[in-house]
Order: sequence, then C-alpha cells, then structure tokens
Amino acid sequence: MANIKSSKKAIKVIAKKTENNHELKARVKNLIKETEKAIANNDCEKASLLFKDVQKYLDQAVGKGLIHSNTSDRQKSRLSLKIKNMK
Repeated sequence: MANIKSSKKAIKVIAKKTENNHELKARVKNLIKETEKAIANNDCEKASLLFKDVQKYLDQAVGKGLIHSNTSDRQKSRLSLKIKNMK
C-alpha cells in the first residue's frame, strides 16, 4: 500500500476508472448479444433500436481506447448487414 497521499488518491482514481471501463465493455457486449437475439427472433424494430445503442456505446469505447476502431467498425458492419437482410 502506498504511503504518499497523492499515491493513495491515484489508486482510488484508477480503481474507479477501471470499474467504469469494465461496465462500458460489459454494456457493449450485452447490447450486441441482445441485438443478435432480436435478429434471431425476427424482431426488426427492436433490433433497429438496439443497434442505435450499440453504435453509441461502441463509439464511446473507441473514444476511451477500450477497443480498436477497426473492431468497432467490423461489429457495426456485421450487425447492420444482418438487420438489412432481415428487412
């Protein structure tokens, strides 16, 4: 454990940022799964609404450096293609 006050604060800040990053990545993964379930159930409206949220959170994750931009683009492209094929 750190003895210096600024080090103690840095440990708290890092822990909070780590938790926030973990929540964002988990939210992205869960939204992708929900969207794919909606696609599998042929629920076009729900899939379209979820896809908008997926795009938003993927872009946030890219902005924070949690995932690579190419990974985000690939996931968005594959989901949009599946939704277009449903219609």
